[in-house]
Amino acid sequence: MNKINVQLKTLPHHEGLPLPAYATEQAACMDIYAAVDAPIVMQPNDRKIIPTGLSVALPEGYELQVRSRSGNAIKLGLVIGNGIGTVDADYRGEIGVIVINASNEPITIERGFKIAQIAVQPVYTIQW
Repeated sequence: MNKINVQLKTLPHHEGLPLPAYATEQAACMDIYAAVDAPIVMQPNDRKIIPTGLSVALPEGYELQVRSRSGNAIKLGLVIGNGIGTVDADYRGEIGVIVINASNEPITIERGFKIAQIAVQPVYTIQW
């Protein structure tokens, strides 16, 4: 696998949570966690931005994709609201995860909940 260096900054509300890490040697994505202070109850069809307490500095020519976790989608009905979220190389703010409760039941998101997964991808620009 190809490797790139990405600067990672943890914000104060991330304290005590695991850093993103690959679960296996061949994994494409890393889990990221909800850095919430109190449980958030999402009613059916609710949309929320869940903080992660993380920010990154990507090298030029790359993006960070924020994706649904398959277990959250099939077991809970919790999906990423914009399909795949993109963190651009020039964005330095906190990574927030837009989620939708697509189920018919309330979902409670607690601190440390595996909210999404992230993958880094090269970006190609278009020349017309």
